[in-house]
Amino acid sequence: MSVFSVDDVRHMARALELARRGLFTTDPNPRVGCVLVRDGEVVGEGWHERTGEPHAEVIALRAAADRARGATAYVTLEPCCHHGRTPPCSQALITAGIARVVAAMPDPNPQVASQGLTELERAGLRVEVGLLQAQASELNPGFIARMTRRRPYVRIKLATSLDGRTALASGESKWISGEAARADVQRLRARSSAILTGIGTVLADDPSLTVRQIDIGRQPLRIVIDGHLSMRPDAKMLSLPGKTVVVTAEDDADAAEPLLIAGAEVMVLSQGVGRVDLPRLMQDLAQREVNELLVEAGATICGELLQAGLVDELVVYLAPHLLGSTARGMFNIPEFSQMQERVELELVDMRAVGHDWRITARVRSSV
Repeated sequence: MSVFSVDDVRHMARALELARRGLFTTDPNPRVGCVLVRDGEVVGEGWHERTGEPHAEVIALRAAADRARGATAYVTLEPCCHHGRTPPCSQALITAGIARVVAAMPDPNPQVASQGLTELERAGLRVEVGLLQAQASELNPGFIARMTRRRPYVRIKLATSLDGRTALASGESKWISGEAARADVQRLRARSSAILTGIGTVLADDPSLTVRQIDIGRQPLRIVIDGHLSMRPDAKMLSLPGKTVVVTAEDDADAAEPLLIAGAEVMVLSQGVGRVDLPRLMQDLAQREVNELLVEAGATICGELLQAGLVDELVVYLAPHLLGSTARGMFNIPEFSQMQERVELELVDMRAVGHDWRITARVRSSV
């Protein structure tokens, strides 16, 4: 078992800091940072910014030039060893004469899966793994989920009153949360590969589901669950940059045609009359390289995802007001007859955002 020094921890923490700079831009690639250190001096740093551009290790090696020989490379993810959109980083490290590689975690990609580390060891490099692994995993929950579970990491965003209501009985919901909370949601959208909503939300609010205020050079894929193809071809999102996929249970070419003309993709995934097959949808999104999926939907869709065991995380913006018992709740799920049936959550973070509170919780068990 490796024993890491205080300096090792400090340099890996810096590599993680660099990796976070790619939080909004690396998709669908993982966020990775690299620091090169020789004789106690940092000689090169790098972080991966965009798909198709050089990886963190290559950028750090370019910065270090000849000083890379004999250095230690601190990298937040196992260096890749396969030819993808860019050449393998493992070979670049070997060629540069790196003496030691400290990786925060193995790469969950089956094309890598410790083969990169093995290649480095065979070339004579000293290799150590596991330094600040939990922090490194936190950076890439979607990439890990896609590689290990063949589905995205699913995060539900909800804005609720203090009594847990998301809209009035009429459906009116603008605005439950304050301006600061709504701006914070843009950061959730920016880090997501795709945003999912339901037809009820589209018909009631005509949302854009775009990233605003943050320039990330792309727009997340928009997914609309529309069991009966009720979406109007003049919906606002269909005229905006980015792609919209309407997922339906109805194989109706006539109903789909206006949406296709408006620029949408229509995908049929039926699990019965009017019901979209959500597990199959998640598999399809993984094939589309969707890492993190943000759900901004009503109680029906959120409840169905929860019951299907497809929810990983909740981000709840809790506003300091009450909407009353007739207002709409967060999840439509069957009544529980015993307390042991309740959905267990793990609180991860709680902080003030403007006048609201943002609560982040992971789902430990589903209904």
